[in-house]
Order: sequence, then structure tokens, then C-alpha cells
Amino acid sequence: MQSQNKKDIIFLRLFENEYIHEELKKACKKYKVKTAVLLSAIGQLVNTKLGYYKGKGNYAEESFNKPMEILSINGNIINQKNDFLFHLHIVLGDEKKNAIGGHFIEGKVGVLAEIVLLKTNINAYRKLDKKTGLKTLSLD
Repeated sequence: MQSQNKKDIIFLRLFENEYIHEELKKACKKYKVKTAVLLSAIGQLVNTKLGYYKGKGNYAEESFNKPMEILSINGNIINQKNDFLFHLHIVLGDEKKNAIGGHFIEGKVGVLAEIVLLKTNINAYRKLDKKTGLKTLSLD
């Protein structure tokens, strides 16, 4: 990964075989991220796992093990107790221009990925919501 930070905008360039979540954690640690918003992402993934919320903390997971273009990733990152928690959604496109999307669980970079983060000082954390079984966003 290559990265640069200027005025709370972080640019990342990921390389083949790197995992997006791992590299995001490294960059967030390097640039002392408290909270961040994922502004932009493009590139290609070759192994991706998506989820769909079915209820009470239950996600239906599906893996895609073929090259797919990143059309969009959005969401947020929270540093909570020195661990970075992600809530990201992704839209991917295949070679026939079909799109799929869902909760972004993991992804391995194909050719490259370019990601832009906006670093913030928002006081936010995640806590377990007993009704949904999800770690939901909480704000001070």
C-alpha cells in the first residue's frame, strides 16, 4: 500500500493480493484516525465476501471468486478501544456489466484499488443493539 494524508484527506493505493480491510486498518493506525468516512473507491477485487442482513444479527454471506470492478464503496470507520470497526457497503460489476452489492465483509485486490478517506474528529462508537443484534452507531 501507498498512502498520503493532507488536511484530513487520506489517499490510498492498494496493490494486487492486498486485503482492503487490513490495509484500511494499517492506514487508520498510521494516520491516527478517530473516525472516518470512505469517500471514494475504485479498482478490482478477485475474492470478495458480501453479506445481507436477515435479522437479529444474522447475515447471509456469499463469496465471489472472480475478478469484479469496484463501482462504489461507502460507509464509515470508527476507532473503538484501539480496534477499527468498519460499516461498509460495496457495489461490484462483472464483465457483463451486471452489478451486485451488499455489506462488505472482505475483499482481496486484483489489479489495484484506489481509496479516499475523510478523517474526522466525530465522537462515535458502536454498541450492541439487542433488538437487531447489530453493533449500531452511537454518537456523543
